Amino acid sequence: MLNAKITGFGSYIPENKVTNDDFLNHKFLNTDGTPFRQKNEIIIKKFVAITGIEERRYASEEQTTSEIAYQASKNAIADAEIDAETLDYIIVAHNFGDVKKGHAQADMIPSLASRVKQKLGIKNPKCVAYDLIFGCPGWVEGVIQANAFIKAGIAKKCLVIGAETLSRVVDDHDRDSMIYADGAGATILEATDENLGVIAHNTASFALEEADYLFNGESYNEDEDDTLYIKMHGRKIYEFALTNVPLAMKECLDKSGFEIGQVKKILIHQANEKMDEAIVSRFYELYEQEMPEGIMPMCINKLGNSSVATVPTLFDLIVKGNLNPHTIEKGDVLLLASVGAGMNINAIAYQY
Repeated sequence: MLNAKITGFGSYIPENKVTNDDFLNHKFLNTDGTPFRQKNEIIIKKFVAITGIEERRYASEEQTTSEIAYQASKNAIADAEIDAETLDYIIVAHNFGDVKKGHAQADMIPSLASRVKQKLGIKNPKCVAYDLIFGCPGWVEGVIQANAFIKAGIAKKCLVIGAETLSRVVDDHDRDSMIYADGAGATILEATDENLGVIAHNTASFALEEADYLFNGESYNEDEDDTLYIKMHGRKIYEFALTNVPLAMKECLDKSGFEIGQVKKILIHQANEKMDEAIVSRFYELYEQEMPEGIMPMCINKLGNSSVATVPTLFDLIVKGNLNPHTIEKGDVLLLASVGAGMNINAIAYQY
């Protein structure tokens, strides 16, 4: 039986570093447009305590999501040492398309996957390129889809990318804007007859009451135009995630046949440090165990929340030895998990 194994990792972390001090002069407003009573120093201090974010990266003015997706892809292809012409699928997970600096309109025609394929110079028309809009869990879901293609025998090599430039779609008057960042992560998945790679997966969509927990809304500044920005009901998302993500992770791990004690690392979407810690802790409670120290690597403190890019970027940093003291060795059992707009959740049990 064929399995899908990641053979190449790549990421693109923008050079433009934005620290929390850069928000000291922002005019943050409540949802009704009134100013906060607290000074920005206090708002930022509370923000760090909850999210763990000290700084984030923004793309340069001339870069778009498809451009940084291409940069991450080049790195993954080089790491896998393959010919890009042999790719069967290119799957690009994102949510807002290409949004140019200073523009409000998203550009998704042609698809970002087609743009990446063009930038890579791939001539092969049998290399199918398409976009995946699935909230923050998009890259994880892309890996699940690539795994299905490989197991079905209709693909041997797939490029799965998660890329986003959230700095282009945030409301500067919303304190939640400090959460978001830009970045891209990419992986090459290849068919293998080894008992490695994607062993089990789990996905669910909750939309009846939860669909609007993350949404597009107008600025809190009533003097601005009707441009729509990314907005969220943070408390509802937190409660949803703590209730549903640990259960999805457990279902995935149980399906894989691995024991909880075999899990070496949990690579979870870098959404909010306190929320992620609570999710993983709740997951271990389901097995009547305490969360082991060092089980959950984090990069959100320096890179912020780049949506679909967080998990592949985190994976790349660890594999390349750039997130000490964390390491991943051959044979290690990993659990990947994400939650985001939709509301969607997913998980993958992966043996490296």
